[in-house]
Amino acid sequence: MRYLGYRSRSEAETRRYLHRRGCTPAVIETVIERLRSLNYLDDGAFARDWALTRAQSRAFGRRRIEQELLDKGIGRPLIQAALREAFEQVDETERARRLLIRYFKSGDFTEPKTLRRAAAFLHRRGYSSNVVFNLLRYSIEDD
Repeated sequence: MRYLGYRSRSEAETRRYLHRRGCTPAVIETVIERLRSLNYLDDGAFARDWALTRAQSRAFGRRRIEQELLDKGIGRPLIQAALREAFEQVDETERARRLLIRYFKSGDFTEPKTLRRAAAFLHRRGYSSNVVFNLLRYSIEDD
């Protein structure tokens, strides 16, 4: 219970944790079923909360959030639903524009070195090539 009290967890994370603690597969299944019946484990709700939080507070793009959820053992259908819901509320291009203004104060993207760094930065944050290209094709001040 202490493990779940820190933050919500996916079923796969909980399984790995219990396995590391030396629990047998039968005990793990029993614990998972019990936690699921008490609504302590819900991968759908976990994926929605994770995606929304990462999109809003950390300004991560779809690809980064998708990879994080895959690493946490969430299935692709749940990930797609969570991303669709999270990015209904967030304009990805506007979020990327704000990041560029915040981290690249000079905003001089005519220099190839600055342009490469800005593009790499946005890719690491999980923004698609389409968003990066459309945003960096024009100067930030032009918008």
